[in-house]
Amino acid sequence: MNDQESTYMTTQKLMQMIKELLKAYHDTLAVWVGALDQHYHEAEDHTRHVIELSEQLARRMGLDEQQIMNIRLGALLHDIGKMGVPDQIVLKPGALDKSEWEIMRRHPQYAYDLLSPIEYLRPALDIPYAHHEWWDGSGYPRGLKGEAIPLAARIFAIVDVWDSLPSARSYRKAWQKKEALEYISTLSGSQFDPAVVNMFLEMHQEGMLWKLSGKTSKPLQPP
Repeated sequence: MNDQESTYMTTQKLMQMIKELLKAYHDTLAVWVGALDQHYHEAEDHTRHVIELSEQLARRMGLDEQQIMNIRLGALLHDIGKMGVPDQIVLKPGALDKSEWEIMRRHPQYAYDLLSPIEYLRPALDIPYAHHEWWDGSGYPRGLKGEAIPLAARIFAIVDVWDSLPSARSYRKAWQKKEALEYISTLSGSQFDPAVVNMFLEMHQEGMLWKLSGKTSKPLQPP
């Protein structure tokens, strides 16, 4: 074996080791988030659904593979900041009062503070940090407006609402999918980016929003 062949084999082994390390890292994150979902009584498969649908919508919007990988990671970690909110608020069986709501609204900042020191996760922060921003600037935590809101967050905001509203909460009943769709359409231009809403509605018309299946779900792996 000459030096060139030896170098090639060493490089291939190193790349495989890096790929396996990243997969183990992603799998660990997925288990961690799954445990949090159970703790916070999230609807079954909510995190998987929003990961898959965010990816589908991102592809429709023309994002590249690295951007989509960051969206998948960001969707996985979208509510990680709730770890910083007291359980008696997150799990309260009823509507939050004003002071409790002020604390709850801090969770995107908590997500940023928790994840930003991790260099590998910084490109995925757009969703945990900004998915509660509104197109018209009335969201939180920073009051971003329009295209100042990262596209990943604008995509995820619609997907999260679509998947969350049909699940009952202690403070409201479950919505019908038709009601959720009408809600998203009505808030186009205020809460949601109109261009992303239009693409989302196109996917609905094509039946793409109903094609989520646990048996076909892709694992969260690096490209």
